[in-house]
Amino acid sequence: MTSALKLTAVLLAALLAAGCNTAPKRDPDYAAVRPPVTPPPPSGDGAIYQGGYSMNWFEDLRARRVGDMLTVKLSETTNASKSAKTTADKTNANTIANPTLLGLNPKFGLNGSNANFSFATSSEHAFEGDGSSEQRNALSGDITVTVTEVLANGYLMIRGEKRIGINQGNEYIKLSGIVRPYDIEPDNTVLSTRIADPTIIYVGDGVVADSNVMGWLSRFFISAIMPF
Repeated sequence: MTSALKLTAVLLAALLAAGCNTAPKRDPDYAAVRPPVTPPPPSGDGAIYQGGYSMNWFEDLRARRVGDMLTVKLSETTNASKSAKTTADKTNANTIANPTLLGLNPKFGLNGSNANFSFATSSEHAFEGDGSSEQRNALSGDITVTVTEVLANGYLMIRGEKRIGINQGNEYIKLSGIVRPYDIEPDNTVLSTRIADPTIIYVGDGVVADSNVMGWLSRFFISAIMPF
């Protein structure tokens, strides 16, 4: 088998492997956090009620400790538009009369005729630019995250990731931010609009995602380095 045939076989194998569905990949930056392990309290025999075995009858189920789970209700909607228009005009005119020497026009022409050195120039420039952009995004759904840290003021640092494998691709929803305990509902949910310093990422991979990626040659023709 020649080198060209070997290279072709390798490329075909790579394309077939890329078309296969792969398992979703975990992002360690958004991995769930487990609660710290605390040593069991020492047992005190001889009493009806023993420490460490009590039940909190008046305690709700809202997240407040490291490792607790919290459900975030995604309710993100953005609507942005921008327009710009620029107009610039410039006109120049210059006129120089025929010079005189001692009140007489110098004769530099043939057959004694007067040479006329007067001239006039004019230029006109006009520029007009118009541009506009508009963007709309909407994201809804639920994602359950874990508490990674409890700050000194009682606020909760949260993060989490949801991975969904669909047909020949994967969908990822990643979220992190800071939650105020007062914004957590009794059913242990919080709106994404109530999260401070939020990072919400919704991306995908696979055949569908690759079909929406512009090729390098197309990117070159619309880049700023393209002179035309």
